[in-house]
Parts: sequence; C-alpha cells; structure tokens
Amino acid sequence: MNIPSTMRALQQTTKNGPEDMRLITNASVPTPGPGEVLIQVTAAGINFADVMQTRGTYHNGPEAPYLAGFEAAGIIVALGEGTNGLALGTRVIGSGYGAYAEYMILSAAGVVPVPAGWTEEQSLGLILNWATALAALKPLGRIAAGETVLIHAAAGGVGQAAVKMAKHYGATVIATASPNKHAIVQQLGADHIIDYRNRDITAEILELTDGKGVDLVLESVGGNTFGASLSAAKRVTGRVVVFGAASGDAGITNWELIFKQQIHLIGLHIGAVVQHTPDIFGELMEELFTLIEAGVYTPGQPTLFDLSDGPKALAELEARSTVGKLALRPGG
Repeated sequence: MNIPSTMRALQQTTKNGPEDMRLITNASVPTPGPGEVLIQVTAAGINFADVMQTRGTYHNGPEAPYLAGFEAAGIIVALGEGTNGLALGTRVIGSGYGAYAEYMILSAAGVVPVPAGWTEEQSLGLILNWATALAALKPLGRIAAGETVLIHAAAGGVGQAAVKMAKHYGATVIATASPNKHAIVQQLGADHIIDYRNRDITAEILELTDGKGVDLVLESVGGNTFGASLSAAKRVTGRVVVFGAASGDAGITNWELIFKQQIHLIGLHIGAVVQHTPDIFGELMEELFTLIEAGVYTPGQPTLFDLSDGPKALAELEARSTVGKLALRPGG
C-alpha cells in the first residue's frame, strides 16, 4: 500500500477545551517503531477521557499542541519490528495517542481483531468501554449472581455495557442517569433507575436495599457523587471500583476508611491492565468474545460525526447531552 507522508487530523492547541481543537491537513504520518503497528483509521471512538485531555486534566497525557483521540479501529498498513503474529491488512481496534487522524500508531500488544462480521465502527468500545466495564464487574468487582450493583452514568458507553453484562451475570442493577435517558437504560435491563440530578442517591439506594447498601459500585463520576458512591456501598464487604472522574476530583482519608467508610476501594485504568497484567487483559478479551457469541455483546451502533465535527461532538459529550457511543470518520 502506498502510504502518504501527510494526513488530515484534529489537533488540540490549548488546555481550554474542545473549542480549541482544529482540523489540520498537513500532519505527518507516523512510522511504527519496535512492537508497534500503523493503522489506516476508519473509525475513531470518542470518550470522556478525550474531553479531560483537552482541558489538561488527563494524567500523563500529551502536551498541547498534539493530535487528539485515544481509540481507533482500522486496517494495519505497516508493521514495526517484533510484531510477529500480526499481518498487513488485518482489521484491528486499539488505543493510543492520535486517533483523530487518517493514520495512527498502536502498540501491537494491545490490539484486538475486529470481531468477524462487524465493521470497524461497530467494534469501537470493545477495549475502552466493554473491557473497562467487564474489568470493573468481574476480576476487580467480583460480581456474583444475586448481588446488587450500582452503575453510574448508565446511558454512556461504559455504563450501557456494564448494565447489560451485570444483568447477564445475574445481578440486580440500580442505575443513575438523567431523566431524558431513563427509557434507554430501562431497555438495557436496569431494575431501578435514579435521577442523580434531583434525588438523594444514597437515600434512594438505602431504601431500595432495606438499608444494607449495594455489593458493588461502578464509580465513573467523581465530584460530589463520589461520596454518595462510598455511602451506598455495604459496610465491610462493599466494593467501589473507580475508573472515571467526569465531575472532578474527590478524595477519602485513611481515617474515613477506618471509622466511617469501611469498604473496598479499587482503582481501574484499562491501559494499566494491558501494561501490568496482560494475562488479565487476555482473559477479558476471551470473555468478551464469548459474550459476543452468546449475543450479550452485539455490534455497536455509534453516533457518527465527520472528522471536522469532532470539536462539536466532544462539546456535546462534555455537556452530557449525548447517549451511548460517539465516533468520528477520519475519511469524512
């Protein structure tokens, strides 16, 4: 394949948010190094981490100006050294830096084949949404049939995946979402839905669980919601898996863990799972493909935007006016 030297891409120019993201047409096409592959991007996923990165709050992210985007699916067009087992022309999905572009570098160790019969855009979310939700529920959250799980932001990409899987594993699901998204969350199978904007989450949870609290909380919101998540978990045995901070930082002290919030507090970043526990990541992928075969995980239906509309899509995500997965078409 004839790979060009320049490409179209979205460049973030400041830490002021999506409004300072610009479409450029002369970005350099990168060259894969050892253990890397170059893909021609056919679909790029939009995640809240992208919003955080545009505001400089994503840990260890690139400094502006940089090519935006973390998640992409496409076709392998070049291989670096040490990428045995991968072949040119393979359709894959993965995460890295610079996804909002026509070409992107991915680590060979973290790429996953696009499921058979799926398009690349349908596979978006496999790693950053579904694998994150599965890691929070299973190896870290240790969810079991008959338990109760609280899932925040249930209408989002990770939230929708978590609701479907939690129900498949036999859990009772209590979800939070804004009122205009309740119907969608109910269709996914949630047993109870709480309006997090106008209701006392902790009081609602305790009422629904006869004062006991939930066995597991999937915490992706942060801010004031973080405290409610801790209070909603069962004392001593309750687990809270933290994998997002959409509403800002929140903290807890060692004193509070001893005398006030006796819970299991667990941090999750899917990139760390790939890097530090590749065996667990492999198990997650095996389980996800089993869920695909079982019909639990079906092809995604992201809302698609042209590359030039990326800033608009990110702004809508930040304003919480979107539902489900969002994606960009670099060729559009």
